[in-house]
Amino acid sequence: MMIQSLQNGFTLDNHYLRDLKGPVPVPTQYAPSLGVHRGSCPVEPHKDQEIQRHRSAQAAPLLGSCCVQTPAPMDVQMCQSIQPCHADHQGDLSAGQLLKWMDTIACLAAERHAGMACVTLSMDDIQFEETGRVGQVITIKSKVNRAFTTSMEVGIRVSVQDVREHVERLVCVAYSTFVGKPAGPQKVLLRPVEDLCSAEEQLQHSLASERRRLRLYNEQTFSTLLQDYHTLANGNYSSPGVCSRRDPLSAVSTEFTRVESIELVLPPHANHHGNTFGGQIMAWMENAATVAASRLCGCFPSLRSVDMFRFRGPSSVGDRLVFKAVVNNTFNNSIEVGVRVEAYNCEEWTANKPRHINSAFLIYQLANTPGDVPAFPQVTYTTQDGERRYLSAIVRKRIRMARKHILSCKEEAPLSVPWDKSNQVYLGYNNVAALTVLAGKQDWEASSISDRVAVYVHEEVELLCVQVQMEVMSSALHAFTLLADLTLRPLWDKHYLSCEEVERADEEETVYHIKCPPINGGKSRDFVFLLSKRQPCKDGDPYVVALRSVTVTTVPPVEGFLRSEAKCAGFLIHSLGLNSCKVCYYNQVTSGVLPYVAGNLAGWSKSMEETASACTTFLERDLITTLY
Repeated sequence: MMIQSLQNGFTLDNHYLRDLKGPVPVPTQYAPSLGVHRGSCPVEPHKDQEIQRHRSAQAAPLLGSCCVQTPAPMDVQMCQSIQPCHADHQGDLSAGQLLKWMDTIACLAAERHAGMACVTLSMDDIQFEETGRVGQVITIKSKVNRAFTTSMEVGIRVSVQDVREHVERLVCVAYSTFVGKPAGPQKVLLRPVEDLCSAEEQLQHSLASERRRLRLYNEQTFSTLLQDYHTLANGNYSSPGVCSRRDPLSAVSTEFTRVESIELVLPPHANHHGNTFGGQIMAWMENAATVAASRLCGCFPSLRSVDMFRFRGPSSVGDRLVFKAVVNNTFNNSIEVGVRVEAYNCEEWTANKPRHINSAFLIYQLANTPGDVPAFPQVTYTTQDGERRYLSAIVRKRIRMARKHILSCKEEAPLSVPWDKSNQVYLGYNNVAALTVLAGKQDWEASSISDRVAVYVHEEVELLCVQVQMEVMSSALHAFTLLADLTLRPLWDKHYLSCEEVERADEEETVYHIKCPPINGGKSRDFVFLLSKRQPCKDGDPYVVALRSVTVTTVPPVEGFLRSEAKCAGFLIHSLGLNSCKVCYYNQVTSGVLPYVAGNLAGWSKSMEETASACTTFLERDLITTLY
């Protein structure tokens, strides 16, 4: 039995992670995002064919296996009219009731594929876009996206339609993991999902593998990042965005938000397997978490997402379930509440020996009021456990952010603009202005900070930006001169394979063609950049080196390279003295840039810090060479 320490600090007997440790295929378009793994094993090659041969050879003698020969329809659908008994005090569909329905439909889809009883292991990436109201009709669709050796991912999509309308609106999307319930000691081997007809089915089939891999690396990533954030919190850093203990005089202690509730499992709460219905447990957890969040903000916030719903063990009729909820941390516009569920039978209740059977982290937001900026009260911790939960919430938020952008599949509109000398003034001005606006954004959050290099991230809905600050022992003019010559960048940036000047409009605008090497077996990429450089207009202004993608007829797509685009990137160089300056690099992350920063975002690598150190060394070494 493998004991895995999870992100909330508790331990779990994981029966299924041993099966998940095997290699999984990574779709080509996402392979680069896995980059360099920090403290983890490299990505193993695709072995689906080996798995299929193994299944075929051993299908007959397997005990407890159930591989249905005739595939059943994949989709399972449920339609429910929202009645007053399904709504909360505001007339909206209760999130707990919706979670009940979602767990039911997901279980039925899993059992249709497996041909036998199935057990829920987890429900991840639950995102609530909006809610339903009394009188509307909820439609829940579920199907198995992919079956691995002994586990399968079930996708769930919830939409709502008013009886007077004919347009459905998305309410919720979630992904649940199931395993077959064996009759004996042997695990159930599942047949693969076949007959993927539509492009959407093929995409979800590929993304299921990537979501699974991200879950597998969660434990290692979480431990690494938590150690980094402990260093940030305990260090003497004055930079903005560094996580640190809030002023206890002006912040609310998280201990004030603790909620404990108990439920007795009765026959109506049992599912068709005789165990406590997982959806009912989820509904009770949501109720406890909502009470904890409302204690902090003085109102009922809206549930927006659920992270790491884990089913760690069964419970049955007659068990006493104790729900413990507490606010872990608050952010600019969200709050994280952790919930732990402990089960007792009669003997365990008397001996006070609980079984930890469930846990989850629920993310809430305040309803938007016109003209009002929703904000949660600041919180602080007063115990060692509170400090652990406080920092762990920051790490989980970063992991959620990385997972969201790595798995994002939205089509981007073309970012490049046509370049010619007739519009160089307009493009140059917009290039510099866009970088200046990006640098002026507020609420940058620290990702890592060392003596001379600091990395920050900023997220707004679908917008993700990174900032790297470097302290360089050279004059600002010297650093500007070297950084403004993009042909020198391959000397210190390992992501630049080559850089050629394409066209020079004047001393301030130049077009370059950059080729970048593949990452982790992905395809090589190339960019066509317009570089706009500006010197300070007055004392205190920075030197500017701005970059953005353009289209040039003389540089068509190159065979063997994937033409990619960047919307806004570049350097601002601030003078700190005669022989020192602060170099700030900014990048608004696009799908073309994401593979080169995904490892940093997810905590798998330190490539950005390493590149920044190489840049600092290059600028200072070149200065020494120039002087002597």
